[in-house]
This record gives sequence, C-alpha cells and structure tokens, in this order.
Amino acid sequence: MHIAQFVHRYPPALGGAEAYTARLCAYLAACGDDVTVWTTTAVELEEFWRVPGIRRLRLCTRAMPQAPNTHRYPPLHFPARRYLLKAASLVPVRPWQCLTTPCNPVCPQMWRDAGRYAGPLDAVHATAFPYSFPIMCGLRLARRRGVPFFITPFLHIGDIDNPNDRTRKQYTKPHLRWLLRQADGLFVQTRAERDIAVSLGVRDDRVHLQGLGVDPAECTGGDRERVRAEWNVECNEVVVGHLANNSEEKGTCDLLRAAERLWNAGQRFRVVLAGPEMPNFRAFWEGFAMKQYVTRLGVLNDEQKRDFYTGIDVFALPSRTDSFGLVLLEAWANAKPNLVYRAGGPGELVQHERDGLQAKCGDVVELAQQLARLVTDAELRHRLGGAGLSRIPTEFAWERSLSLFRDVVAACLGCVGRAVLHDEPHPFAR
Repeated sequence: MHIAQFVHRYPPALGGAEAYTARLCAYLAACGDDVTVWTTTAVELEEFWRVPGIRRLRLCTRAMPQAPNTHRYPPLHFPARRYLLKAASLVPVRPWQCLTTPCNPVCPQMWRDAGRYAGPLDAVHATAFPYSFPIMCGLRLARRRGVPFFITPFLHIGDIDNPNDRTRKQYTKPHLRWLLRQADGLFVQTRAERDIAVSLGVRDDRVHLQGLGVDPAECTGGDRERVRAEWNVECNEVVVGHLANNSEEKGTCDLLRAAERLWNAGQRFRVVLAGPEMPNFRAFWEGFAMKQYVTRLGVLNDEQKRDFYTGIDVFALPSRTDSFGLVLLEAWANAKPNLVYRAGGPGELVQHERDGLQAKCGDVVELAQQLARLVTDAELRHRLGGAGLSRIPTEFAWERSLSLFRDVVAACLGCVGRAVLHDEPHPFAR
C-alpha cells in the first residue's frame, strides 16, 4: 500500500500523538508499505504561532531527520497572526474554519503540494485534533485522488462526568465535527472516545476502537540507585513522577498544588517532573513557594526515561487533555501505580483501586487525598503497580493495535470500486 500520513509534528518533536505516528509509520514500512509523511518543521508547539529563536532554530534543524519520505513545511508567521486568524475563522464555512483556527500550523506550501501531488497513493491518514490544517491538507489530497481518508483524532473529552467540559468543547467545535464526518474510517482509543464520535454524527460502522500499546524494553531497565542518588533522594524517600508537556492542561500545576497541601501538613516526599515546559507552567513555577521538594529534569532521552521510571515510586498524570496516556502504560510496565483525574482516556484506562487511583477532575483536595494514600502506603503502591503490570502483555501489545489499523485500511481498499463515501461534497476538490 502507498499511504500518505499527515501530522502536525513528527519526531524529534515529543508527544503522544507524535510518538504513535512514528511507530505506526515504522510498522507499515516494516510490512512493506510505502509511507510518505507530511508534517511541519516545528519541534515545540509554540513554533506554530511564534518564530523560534535563532539558536533554537539551528538546534532543531540539526536534530531534524531528513528521510526522503518525510516532507516538512515551515509554519507561516505574520504580524497579528492570532487576531487575523481568529477573525478569519468566524466565517461560518467549515473547511475554511479548519484552515484558519489560530492554534493551527498554517503551511501554505503543504496545501499547495496536496493539490499537486501525483505520486503513488492508495490511502491518506491524518492526526491529530485540534490541529486541523494538516488534516485538511490530507483531506484535499484524498478527495482529489479519489482514495479513502482516515483520521486518528485523539479526541480529548475532559471530565467524564461533565457533559459541558471545556476541553471537550474545544475538541468538538463545529468545524472539527464536520471534519470527523468526512473520514471514511475513524480510529479511536477508548470506548468513551468512540461514543463521543458517534454522538457527533460519525457512522458507527466507520469508527474503529484501536487502543494503543507499550514496548517494555523501551521504558524499563534503568538504574534506580544511581538515578536516585543523582536526584539527591534519601534512602526511604517516596518519589512521585510526572512525565508530560508540563502545563496546566496536563495537570502539572494541580499535582504541585496537591503536593503543597501535603508538604504543609508535614508529609515529606519528592516530586520529579520531566518533559517540555509550557508557558503557563513556567508562569506558575515562578510563584511556587516549595521548589525545594521538586526536581525538574526537562526533556529526557531514552536512557534517562528508563532511569526516570525505575527511580520513581508513583506516577501521577492528573491531566484534563489526554485521549489515552501512553506514559501510564510505561509506568505500569515498571510496576508503578498511576494517579489520574477521572477525565479523558486516563479516566477509562486506570481502574480505580485496582491498578491506580482516580480523583474528580479539577478537585485538588481529592487529588491530595489520593496522593497521600500512595505516598504513605507501600503495600498499596505494590498492589496497584503489580496489577497494572499484569495487564501489559494481554491488553497493550503494539502488534494488535497497529495490525488492526493496517487491516482496516486494507479492507477499505478491497471494497468493490473502492468507493469513497462522505457526508458533504468537499468544496476544495478539483
């Protein structure tokens, strides 16, 4: 098969959608398929709307893979970008809104190339929401060439108990709903995400529950004693780990707020943060009073990630914006219990009191209570972490989820006449 893959960022950019896309492309290539990646030059999300500094730009360029089947396009920057795009996106034409959403990486050359590409092509796959510009480019290419179009949206549904959740509204805006309905196949990661997609008008037979996986060899085997010595952790001190795009949305700030309540009550443990740091976290950190109990590691390489997981005792991801949470599987692969908000994918993935603990989304007091249980009860940590570890080989093998993707695409290509169905005629089709 010849597949065009559209994605907002690609490694060396870090993120769950980015890591999944790279793994999927590698799997398809290993199966003998030809995959062409269409993506941006951005490594950090901020580069979608802000020009990186000269030093950062040079570092990114040196780190950028230059594989011949990966096409990278620089996002367009111009004065008053956010305000002009916001005004443009108010025009109530759904395809136009997909192209003008302010958070988008706007890449005019990607759009032009999608209208000209004449190479071999059997299907187009795009990911992830809310970055609709690259997905629209993929839709343009698919409709122009008459091939099936697939989306893995990674919908963030937020607070499971709140139908008016703000995060869910951001990921299900009218133009994104329209975009979902254009897909000939939709890959979702949880039952909740599937139900949301169907409720938004996607035909049930087009929605495929895929799920994700983990390779324990990639995240286990670190040196616990050495790394804890590097962190200046005392012998019996409990370490709570957090690996994400450190931000309000990923729960980094709520985790520190909850930890601060326990520290003020006399409990002593350490929080170790890893991953890129977003502007709202950096602003929070400036005013945070208990920095002495927190270690910030920044972005980790593969060896450092293995050390991170073996060095911690608890993994916490009180995120509002995760459609699944690959890092939760990595924690379980290391027999570490997970602490999450009852929101999005983590709220469905983590089974409360069985392989982790949950708190109501946004409730820092309850989050602190559940965190205290894990910090003070070694037997509870061992039981929950062991239960999570037992799920890895039976439920979260990459081969199952990746082969499901390939089987669905291949089955669609085998349809009589390879008919491509969609709800509305595409206004940009040529």
